[in-house]
Amino acid sequence: MAPSRPAATARPPAFDGCFCPCPRGLEPALAAELAAIGGHDVRPLPGGVRFRGSLETAYRINLHSRIASRVLLQVASGRYRTEEDLYRLAHGLPWEAWFHNRQTLRVDTTAIRSPLASLAFATLRIKDAIVDRMRAKTGARPSVDTANPDVRVQLFLQAGDAILYLDLSGEPLFKRGWRADAGSKGEAPLKENLAAGLLALSGWNPREPLLDLFCGAGTIVIEAAQIACARPPGLARRFGIENLAFHQPALWQRVCEQAQAAMDVAMQRIAAGDPVRIGAGDIDAEAAAMTRANLARAGIPADLVRVAVQDAAEAMPPWPEPGLIVSNPPYNERVAIDVATWRGIGATLRNRFGGWRAFLLSSDRRLPGQLGLRERRKTPVFNGQIECRLFEFEMRDRTG
Repeated sequence: MAPSRPAATARPPAFDGCFCPCPRGLEPALAAELAAIGGHDVRPLPGGVRFRGSLETAYRINLHSRIASRVLLQVASGRYRTEEDLYRLAHGLPWEAWFHNRQTLRVDTTAIRSPLASLAFATLRIKDAIVDRMRAKTGARPSVDTANPDVRVQLFLQAGDAILYLDLSGEPLFKRGWRADAGSKGEAPLKENLAAGLLALSGWNPREPLLDLFCGAGTIVIEAAQIACARPPGLARRFGIENLAFHQPALWQRVCEQAQAAMDVAMQRIAAGDPVRIGAGDIDAEAAAMTRANLARAGIPADLVRVAVQDAAEAMPPWPEPGLIVSNPPYNERVAIDVATWRGIGATLRNRFGGWRAFLLSSDRRLPGQLGLRERRKTPVFNGQIECRLFEFEMRDRTG
């Protein structure tokens, strides 16, 4: 049973200081996405995007954003020198108006150049301030649950400035709700929002052919197929905002119904013959089988994506019209591919994929030389803590 929420005794915080973190390197792509969803005064910053919006904007971003990691709502900011300054900042906020003392709480802290000796102690003092305020105002205090909390609070510290956020997402947004178990993840899974970011950086649109030559668990083609079907990434999960006092179920239902209507229209077009050309291949038969299973878990019709067991060095274009290759091939931090194999893959791209553009994510700066190809562009992107480049290669059309 969902925890009870208090009757709203105060207006919700103003949605003037919202922030969505994302994988580093995807900030411009996320800014464009948030503007399209309805964010205002969108401003990319290192590690994410700041914007203004409304409760409805927050709902829409939670439901529709493919690149954001979370939706954070700023509730306070101030200068600090000690942990007691942080305590006072948090204690002055009307937490009792935003959630119930019977709900559970988690506080997380991130910092850049903070002078404090212990971030763990700073986190503890924010938690103390919230529960002390709750006890003083309501007679009881919320419990802490670090595994599955009802409410999450985020503290961000810089050299002398602190910002407190309510987390409106709960679990990170890259958790789409379809990875049911360890068997759905593969050996080195790509997070869903990074996969979506690679598609955004490539400029792919659903009318173009798309091929992933190293599909692994299928994350890239699942994101692409959901885009083609207009299926919101957050359709199969809950969000932290649903546990807060200013949650408006009727508004949330309307946002979901609008998304469902758009998905119905897209599926009708596909059923009427609007082409979707998405393909996935992997040399590992288990990976191909995992991709098929994950497509089904993600709500993708079985015949929408072609999945094949194939060596990338032996690949052939699945369609006569050129398109895009977007792949996250193994690199040094995972499973190395020897230079001779890379040479073979490069020759295949050059000789068989004329007119195609290939986007390959790798931490190995030597990749273009190993392929025997010259990159057209390379975009810095972080895969977790691994600094990578998204290399773009343009294959000359040799049929003319």
